[in-house]
Amino acid sequence: MGLKKKLLGMAGVALCSTLVLGACGNSSDEGTGEKKEVAINHDSQFPIIKEGEELTLNIMAPGVGMAEWEDMPTLQDYQEKTGIKLTYTTPPSADFSTKLNLAFASGDLPDIVYGAGSQALTASMEIDYGSQGILLPLEEYITPEIMPNLYALTQEDPSILKSITTPDGHIYSLPMISRNATSIWWQGPMWYNGTWLDNLGVSELPKTTEELQELLTRFKDEDPNGNGQADEIPLTDVDMNSTRVWLMAAFGLRTRGIQVDDDVVSYTPTSENYKAFLEYMNTLYDEGLLDKEVYGQSDEQKKAKGENNQLGLFADYFSFFTTGRSEAEAMNDPMFQPLTSEWAPEAKIPGSPRISRGTFALTNVNPSPEASMRWVDYFYSEEGTKYIEQGPEGVLWEYQENADGEKVRVYVDGIDTENTEDERGKITPAYGLTTPNIVIDTTGEYHIRKTADEEPDTRFSDWVAQETAEKMEDIAEVPFPLLYLTIEENDKVAATATDLTTYVEQMEAKFITGVEPLDNWDDYVKTIEAMGIDEYVEVYQTAYDRWKAN
Repeated sequence: MGLKKKLLGMAGVALCSTLVLGACGNSSDEGTGEKKEVAINHDSQFPIIKEGEELTLNIMAPGVGMAEWEDMPTLQDYQEKTGIKLTYTTPPSADFSTKLNLAFASGDLPDIVYGAGSQALTASMEIDYGSQGILLPLEEYITPEIMPNLYALTQEDPSILKSITTPDGHIYSLPMISRNATSIWWQGPMWYNGTWLDNLGVSELPKTTEELQELLTRFKDEDPNGNGQADEIPLTDVDMNSTRVWLMAAFGLRTRGIQVDDDVVSYTPTSENYKAFLEYMNTLYDEGLLDKEVYGQSDEQKKAKGENNQLGLFADYFSFFTTGRSEAEAMNDPMFQPLTSEWAPEAKIPGSPRISRGTFALTNVNPSPEASMRWVDYFYSEEGTKYIEQGPEGVLWEYQENADGEKVRVYVDGIDTENTEDERGKITPAYGLTTPNIVIDTTGEYHIRKTADEEPDTRFSDWVAQETAEKMEDIAEVPFPLLYLTIEENDKVAATATDLTTYVEQMEAKFITGVEPLDNWDDYVKTIEAMGIDEYVEVYQTAYDRWKAN
């Protein structure tokens, strides 16, 4: 039976409103050996436990150093809302992975692991500690009665459940789910220098690889920065790490690695499409259209060129991060238009799976898994995610009435409105961490103003959203789904993955710069085959087939 059907089946079962709690681990009843019932409120969002009941949960999370968690007004207020008391273990984020591993090894466990992210609470840890019963299965709680908000999201997008389900059929951690305007981005886009386009009279962006090469040639030859010097750099990057995926897409590739098309998994660096990409990039390099310092320069050096108005096409999260211009000026720097070629007659680009794993897990000392899951579910709603991001009324913001009689959010007195992110970091744990919630844009009623009558300036964010919708949304595809390998599968591919990455990176640089002629392509492919690429791909094909069958 598919996972979706299992959850739907469970949703139809009447749920008990009480939980039998075992005293263990770090719970408030540790060492008593007693069981007691805590009545859960299913009639409304809050409180989570019924009046007169008591429950304390210990949370382990990375500390980012802005404030102690027990002093954060958001968590203090949430304890009042839910009726659940909280204690915290928050080692510095730099030490968190080590401390979490020690907690698992020693058995001195928290009730909840929060905000760890998949780098600290890895996929293999979920599978390992889940199979030992140290991490609790969570899927039975993802129902309309217990977690209505997360449940609704999983029904809208079934890939969420697929991507957080381990090979044994269980879910051991909850994700961050991104649904904001730029959540589809695989990474920061490429941007054209709009001033150069204006100076050259370019009104339509390139749509094919040939047209791009023609424009880059004009950037090189026609002095678009107008300083009378031949100092223009048509295309740049740092080790091709930011532009690669966008240019590879023109050759039908969405990643340099494992990709799936029509349910068939392949390793793209041995494909003829990848060879064609290398030939194209080698041509750009030979003709002086790709920065000669692309391999070896630092990000700071790239930005210095941007601030000196020497760059025509480059990648960054926003163009002004490289050029040093204002947001208003950056709106003249159009986002890269995905390209086609003889290898890809239809434009496709890599898209993000829009979820991040490892953000919330329960251990076997947790005295009330159901209450814990209801505790986190609020953050998967629009109201709840803005609550955990912005805190309760009266701390970071307050309601005021503007001249039109509308109730709007305004920063409270004493908030440094030039450093609002630092101010947020003092009041909420949803700062600098991968947290269990849905990420949406801060617009409309949730926009916080400096004064009640200030008109929010959303021109730049609106423009970015429009560029994304027009150039990415309909053609973005996830190269390979977010999934889990079994322990055995991971053991098979781990060493090979490192060797492959190192070799392919080295050879890509050599092929593009001409140090290694592409006449040696067959030898390159044979070397990869000798590394065991067939078995490597087979592992991912098996994992993909299992993921799809859920």
